[in-house]
Amino acid sequence: MDALDLARWQFGVTTVYHFLFVPLTIGLGIFVAGLQTAWHRTRKDHYLKLTKFFGKLFLINFAMGVVTGIVQEFQFGMNWSEYSTFVGDVFGAPLAMEALLAFFMESTFLGLWIFGWERLPKKVHLACIWAAAIGSNLSAYFILAANAWMKHPVGYEVVDGKARMTDLWAVLTNSTALAQVPHVIGAAFVVAGGFVLAVSGYWLLRTRAPMWRSAARAALVMTAIAGAVVAGTGDTSARLLYEQQPMKLASAEGLERDTAGAAFSVAPGIEIPRVLSFLAAHDPNATVQGTEDLQRRFEQQFGPGDYRPNQPVVFWSFRVMIVFGMATVGLSVLGLWLTRRRREFPRWLSRAMLLALPLPAAAMIAGWLLSEIGRQPWTVAGELLTASSVSPGVSLAEVATSLTVFTLLYGALAVAEGVLLTRHVRKGVEEQAPAPTAERLEPSLMY
Repeated sequence: MDALDLARWQFGVTTVYHFLFVPLTIGLGIFVAGLQTAWHRTRKDHYLKLTKFFGKLFLINFAMGVVTGIVQEFQFGMNWSEYSTFVGDVFGAPLAMEALLAFFMESTFLGLWIFGWERLPKKVHLACIWAAAIGSNLSAYFILAANAWMKHPVGYEVVDGKARMTDLWAVLTNSTALAQVPHVIGAAFVVAGGFVLAVSGYWLLRTRAPMWRSAARAALVMTAIAGAVVAGTGDTSARLLYEQQPMKLASAEGLERDTAGAAFSVAPGIEIPRVLSFLAAHDPNATVQGTEDLQRRFEQQFGPGDYRPNQPVVFWSFRVMIVFGMATVGLSVLGLWLTRRRREFPRWLSRAMLLALPLPAAAMIAGWLLSEIGRQPWTVAGELLTASSVSPGVSLAEVATSLTVFTLLYGALAVAEGVLLTRHVRKGVEEQAPAPTAERLEPSLMY
């Protein structure tokens, strides 16, 4: 094992950990804004209670996401200076837009929302949470656009060994980004919906209060709709893999040789004829390239080397993503059917809803592993190898030290996050005075 291996492990560990908070922030912000909108329109007290309850969970998660995200930036200079040098001129614009526009918008309006309960007019206060939630989604767009460029670089030229942006619009409207953004954001809403379902299921097992039925039904709707978006954009992403990242597609299916009418592999030894060709090209007779044939072509194009990713990880990540994601969406559709016409939640369904917490999170992490490990051995497809991206002066001991420190730090943060969320969920909603009708909110409604 050398410094490159440990640097990859470090980035993988910190990224996966950070990515646990990102989707929940994206989806939960919109959910809280929706709850407050429902309270603003109906004046029903339970919507206000749910807004404040899930709003606190949102704030805990947002704070932890910010803290863990900072470490990501440090690693670019510590372990990946060659990568930073190559992509800096391209990434500068979208990441600056993310920081100066999206994150500034998100954090500013979130602060106004936190401290504006007794100070701002109702409509202005409601607008603040919507602005913060929209800022989270804008932030995701700019970051995902930069990530998509690594898989399908466009709008650039290489000058003196560095990528120089020639067309910002091409980077922001990259076909890979236009497919990846709704797919990832849709998955984030599934994760957030699953989180709300699990919390609501916990309380439905303890009380039959109507507010938890309202929260659960709203989460079921959000998860089902978001699941449809994920499925639709997943089809688009599969076709783009066929055109732009054939090695990732072949690795995800365990396909070694170019095959016309390729079968979809459910598991080793279990195949559905011609389905892969249909999913990839919308043609059941299309030829899908295999890993071994691609390896031979890439050696001719780029020189000697192994251009295949870690195939077992890519293969099984793809299946975990699909199975766990479908299970979560299936649970939401079943829940909507069983609770139609204001029917009560069966206790077994409330227990099953607890699974909606780990399943979508595991599916999204598996999807991210598929996306990033499947791109190997490139950090920028066709332009920069991962082995050429690591900082030349970093030693094995230095990376091992930082990996150990970050792992222990993140472990401590995980415990803190778990304690804070669990304590707040068990505490439940706070009793408060009936919702006011005056134009300004009363002090009794403060956090």
